[in-house]
Parts: sequence; C-alpha cells; structure tokens
Amino acid sequence: MSEIFENVKTIRARIADAAEKSGRRAEDIVLVAATKMNDADRVREAIAAGIDVSGENRVQELLDKYEQNAYDGAPLHFIGNLQTNKVKYLIGKVALIQSVDSIKLAREIGRLAVKAGIVQDILIEINIGGEESKGGIPPHELDAFIEEVSKIEGIFVRGLMTIPPILGADNKNIAYFEKMHKLFIDISTKKYDNIIMDFLSMGMSDDYYDAILHGANMVRVGTGIFGRRNYV
Repeated sequence: MSEIFENVKTIRARIADAAEKSGRRAEDIVLVAATKMNDADRVREAIAAGIDVSGENRVQELLDKYEQNAYDGAPLHFIGNLQTNKVKYLIGKVALIQSVDSIKLAREIGRLAVKAGIVQDILIEINIGGEESKGGIPPHELDAFIEEVSKIEGIFVRGLMTIPPILGADNKNIAYFEKMHKLFIDISTKKYDNIIMDFLSMGMSDDYYDAILHGANMVRVGTGIFGRRNYV
C-alpha cells in the first residue's frame, strides 16, 4: 500500500474510535481530504483510498485539477477563503461551499446559483476564536446572520464550519469545539427557511479526533493524509 492509503486507513480507524466514544458510528463522520498543493494524481489516490470528499482551498488550483478530472469519484467542496468575484468559477462544480462568512458573499452565491438553475449548499463559517486574521462571523452574530441568509434564494445552509485558533497545549481546542457544538445544537432547534443543521465541520489533522469527540461530523484532513507540504 502507498503512504496515502496507509494514512487514510489509520485516520479511518481513529475516526471510528472517536465516533464510538461519542455515541455515533464511523459512517456518521465525513472525511474531507484537504487537497491543497497536491497534484491530480495524489487527489485520485486519496479518493481511491476511501476519502469521502475532496476539499480545495484555492479557486485556481481547483479549476486546474478539475480540468484534469482529479475529483472524479468523490464530491468536491470548497473549504478556503472565497472572494465574491471568484464565486462564478465554483457554481456547478462544487457540492458544498464551506466558508461563507458574509451576507455579500451569500447573496452572490445565491444570485449565480439561481442564474444556473441550481440551489447551492453552503456552510456558515464561524470565527470561534475571535481572531482578526481569520474569516468567519462572530458567534454572537449568528442568529441575525441566519435570519438574513434564510431569505436568500438559490442557497441552502447545511450547517456550520470553523477553524479554531492554533494553540500549543494538549486538548488545545476542546473549549472551542464545545462552543461550536452548542451553537450548532441551538440553531438546530430553530425553524428557518432554507436552513438545516446537517454538518458541523471542524477539526483538522492535529485535532480531528477531539473535534469528533465534541460533536464534529465532518473533519478536514490534509497533512494527515498527504504528509507535510512545502509551502511557498
């Protein structure tokens, strides 16, 4: 087996363990492979190894690999920061946009989805750590945000997503995961048009196990699958 196959096998085992400890099944957890800076062949290998979803961070990289049929065999999600002028490149290509963090962006997604005759699934990104360097809306603005987003034609909110702060201690992000899960449950109890809380997307290579223990049902793993990448 290749390194990617072995890594996916290991991650699947850990997902199953965390799912069981949190009272769920392994198949309740969606494994998104964060494919940034991995070429088409490596993406295909990850899909063959059994990931559930390919998740791309950069629009141009997504388009390049899309033209090479890199994502065939698994749904494609956009998981990075998205500018409104790039939305047009994603509509009709991605099953889910995970990083919607403004009404302006949601409206543009809705407008282009209606134009294309589709309904685009999205997640609302929450800046759970209040970091200025990260996207996402503040937790206390979520109710008002959802109230507004629920009125936009062409989009369907499927849940919440977050990227917690990078901290140095063990169990570093549990408090943030717990806060996100509470938000997720609170919104789940309310009735809105075009909104259903199916997915809580949180946890990456270093902390997906803890994220699952504290409510995540979608995790985004890059380094854990592909190994360390050489960022430039």
